[in-house]
Amino acid sequence: MTNRKKCVSDRPVRDNECIKYSGDRTVLLWCTKELTVKEKRSLRINIEFDHATLIRWSPDGKAFIIHKAMANAIEVYKIAKKPDGTLASATKALEFPEHHTEDVVGMDIAFTGKYIITCSKANDLVLWDLKGQVLATVELHLGSTYRARISPCGRFIGTSGFVPDLNVWEAVFSKAGEFTQVSKAFDLGGHTSGILDFTFSADSSQMATISKDGTFRLYNTKVEFKKGEDPRILQIGLWENTASANIALSPNTEVLAIAHGSSLSFYSTITGLLDNTIEDIFQGPIMCLTFDAVGEYILVAGDRHIKVFRNITGYRVAIESAKRKLTQRQTSATKERLEKLIEDNRKFLQAMGEKCP
Repeated sequence: MTNRKKCVSDRPVRDNECIKYSGDRTVLLWCTKELTVKEKRSLRINIEFDHATLIRWSPDGKAFIIHKAMANAIEVYKIAKKPDGTLASATKALEFPEHHTEDVVGMDIAFTGKYIITCSKANDLVLWDLKGQVLATVELHLGSTYRARISPCGRFIGTSGFVPDLNVWEAVFSKAGEFTQVSKAFDLGGHTSGILDFTFSADSSQMATISKDGTFRLYNTKVEFKKGEDPRILQIGLWENTASANIALSPNTEVLAIAHGSSLSFYSTITGLLDNTIEDIFQGPIMCLTFDAVGEYILVAGDRHIKVFRNITGYRVAIESAKRKLTQRQTSATKERLEKLIEDNRKFLQAMGEKCP
């Protein structure tokens, strides 16, 4: 098993804590309120005889789960805090039974806290309860699985791989909260080659995909699929095709960030065009990326570091979006608000020495 470099979870950044894992068999936890101080304190957790390849916070922030590389197993760690709210300790509370025989490429926990998923290259998707009991297994037909993620609402599970279609599943629970089944919801089609990565919008109403065919696509997935309604393509764009890529969608869905190699590119989902590329951020590839909760910043991880960049593209795209809305019939109050937004964003870009649309 190769040594994995430090990385952050691709979950949205929590209000109070952030997390980082490493090939040196440690997990580090920080309180984000202290990230602006010079002496940053972290809580170090040692992983026994192994290192983590994937990590996720529990929805309540009281625990985190890891996938261990060599053991190919999931462990749950409970977090204790001091009276002042700072981190005190983290101890292993539970280890799931080993299930997968191939490398796990996806692990996630539902925002509802009702279930966890894991998925390996061997096309086996597993749903677990929080005590490590298997709720369901799904045999995928993706050739080889690349990604598996749960939607922010916790209702859907996306899986992608070698084939050009992305499968979206629904995790169904009874009114009493008991798991009943996992069933196919819909597919996202249109690509001509395998889908390297995908992401959900913050409200689960849209999805973005990136493919080996050199295109990315944005879909409207807020559909009545049980009545046969299919997702609709909102935008298609071209990207600099590489062997692997990670993507993140801004909370307002107007900016798509694509990490390819050690570079990071920003695209407008309104026009489908490339806005800017930051080259050679790390010596090695970017492993993870995520926007903050309001989309002002983007965090990228690689080469045992985390770097934070301001989402400058978001300001330019916001101007373009406002201009388009001004061409439509608007109330005087809305028109005034849009004009002020354009003016404020232009002033900000000029102050930053950035180009204005």
